[in-house]
Amino acid sequence: MRDEFRTDLHIVSQLLVDMAEAVRAAMSKATKALLTADRTAAEAVIARDAEINLIHRQVEERVADLLARQAPVASDLRAVITALHIAADLERMGDLADHVAKTALRRHPSPAVPAELRGVFTEMAGVADRIARKIGAVLSKPDADLAAELESDDDAMDDLHRDLFAILLSDDWPYGVETGIDGALLGRFYERYADHAVNAGERVVYLVTGEFADEQSTAS
Repeated sequence: MRDEFRTDLHIVSQLLVDMAEAVRAAMSKATKALLTADRTAAEAVIARDAEINLIHRQVEERVADLLARQAPVASDLRAVITALHIAADLERMGDLADHVAKTALRRHPSPAVPAELRGVFTEMAGVADRIARKIGAVLSKPDADLAAELESDDDAMDDLHRDLFAILLSDDWPYGVETGIDGALLGRFYERYADHAVNAGERVVYLVTGEFADEQSTAS
C-alpha cells in the first residue's frame, strides 16, 4: 500500500512539474505576442490554456482518489494537500498568461503596449520567467532554500510594477485613457503571476519543513 501511494504521489508531482513548465512557456509566448503583435503566438497561448486546465483537473482527480483510497496522515497528508494548493496557483498563473495573450490579440495588428512601456514589460517578463523556472525546479526537486528565494524575486516584480505606474500616471503620458488602462491591467497580470508563484513556493517550503515561511521568519 505504501509503495502504491508513493507511485501515485509521484504521478501527481510530475503533473505539477508539467503545469509549471506549461505556465512558464505560456507567459513567455504571451509576452512575445504582447510586444511584437504576434497573433499566432497569442492564439497558441489561448489554445493551450485548456491543456493547463486539463492537467489541473487531473491533479484534483488523483488527489481525491488518493484521499479516498489511502487515507493519508501526517506528512503524507501534507504532501497531498500541498499538491492541491500548488495546482490551483499554477492554474491561475496560466489564466494570467491567457489574459496577456488576449490583450495582445485584442489590439492586433498594433502592439498592445507603446514604446514607453516596452522596457518595463520586458523586465517584468524576465522576472516572471525566472520565477516560473524556479517553481519548476523546486517542484521537480523540493528545495526550501530555492523556494524561499521567490520572495526576493517577487520584490523585484513589485518594484517594476511601481515603475510602470509612475510612467502611466506621469503628467506627460501621451496615449490616453484606454492605453493607460491596458497598461495598468497588464501590469497587474504580471504582478499577480508572480504572487501565485510565491504562494506555490511557500507551499513547497511548508512541504519540506512543516512550517510556513512567515512562521520560520518569526522563529528566527
